[in-house]
Amino acid sequence: MNQPSLLSVLKRPGFNALVWIRSWWKIMLFGVVILTLALTPSTYIRANRNLIARQIVRTTVPNLMWFTVLSALISVVLIRIVVVTALSYGLSRFAIEMVVRVLVLELIPLTAALFVALRCMLPDAAEVAQMDARGDLDALQRQGTDPMRQEFLPRVMAGVFAVWMLGIVSCIMTLVLAYFAIYGFTPWALAGYTRIVGHVFNPAVTLILVLKIFFFSVAVAFIPMASAYYDGTVKVRRSRTGIAGLIGIVRLFAVVLVIEVASLMGNYY
Repeated sequence: MNQPSLLSVLKRPGFNALVWIRSWWKIMLFGVVILTLALTPSTYIRANRNLIARQIVRTTVPNLMWFTVLSALISVVLIRIVVVTALSYGLSRFAIEMVVRVLVLELIPLTAALFVALRCMLPDAAEVAQMDARGDLDALQRQGTDPMRQEFLPRVMAGVFAVWMLGIVSCIMTLVLAYFAIYGFTPWALAGYTRIVGHVFNPAVTLILVLKIFFFSVAVAFIPMASAYYDGTVKVRRSRTGIAGLIGIVRLFAVVLVIEVASLMGNYY
């Protein structure tokens, strides 16, 4: 039985690091291509505009309704838990700030990104990988149609828009629910409530929140599609379609975790 040589064992970490760097370099190249197409005026001819608009509506509208209902139910439960816990320890004055920090700053953006990834972008990436495995993308190219503009760009733009829309709508709805859950249906506490919320959303925290949602949307939209584009284009395509999807999931969740940890460090350190 042949034993692996010491030299081959020592070379493995370097080879794995090279493969890792190469894969992320490809994702960056894919992002540059998509960004270039998005900023090119010729991309937005009538047919492409209609295609992008349909994809944005298909990705955002159904998920906005379901995510809004889901986040409302979860928010009501968590708000009630935080308020009751704060009252039991005599910390009622900190209840609003805790609700805003836990839900609006942390849970809602993360949940919106993961929701769009699982409901839209990962299935879309698997669909595009299957199209590539069947040779549909090559057929489009032979017909003079750019697959990047017709298949990849609309899905990426729709993913970015969906994360922003779900995150913004859910954050606003959570703030409204928090007010009604704590103060009830009275307008007299609005001044104090807005003052506390404004104290939480200082310029630094607001900037971190905007950057976090931005990077979440970029990661959710770009990484699955880039993995489908590069990891699917291999000689044995049919046997690698599922592997490409798994690789995209691992990359996506790793980046989301890094973004979340970085935002926590920015907010609390």
